[in-house]
Amino acid sequence: MSLERLIQEVQARNQAALAAEKRRQDDERSRILRDRDQRIEKLRSEIARQSAADGARERVQRLASAKLEARKRLFEAQERRARAEVDGVRDLLAQFTSSPEYPKVLEGMFGFAVRELGRSVKVAGRADDAALLRTLAGKSYDPAPRPILGGIVVTTADGHRALDLSLDELLRLRENLVREILRD
Repeated sequence: MSLERLIQEVQARNQAALAAEKRRQDDERSRILRDRDQRIEKLRSEIARQSAADGARERVQRLASAKLEARKRLFEAQERRARAEVDGVRDLLAQFTSSPEYPKVLEGMFGFAVRELGRSVKVAGRADDAALLRTLAGKSYDPAPRPILGGIVVTTADGHRALDLSLDELLRLRENLVREILRD
């Protein structure tokens, strides 16, 4: 073997090794770039999925909030309407106190109070009903006027038991029932 041939063979091996190393580097670069691209794509899809989930969660929360606000406003409107209707009932009761049937109702209330509390009771009412209550209750009439819509307030002589038959109190006790009736 000649020296030139040996040099050529060494150069050929070096070039082959260099070409193999270049191919290995290119393959390694391609693999790294492919891995990088896959990771980037995976991150992008994960971010897109997370963004979609966050967006959906936000939409659900906004929708729930809007529904709650709508229910709240509906309830407030219903409550305003019910209050107005109860006030209307209160006005009707005020009108009723000037009707011819009202004295009969007071007599019935007084009779009920006497049956419940006994004969020795103190009867109080509004100033407009003083003449009628004085006639019904006699000496047991308490002339101090009560700030009520109508009806009577009865207490036992010793003051231990009381029976509030004022129209205000009767309406207050049955307000839920009145609201239900008015709602229908």
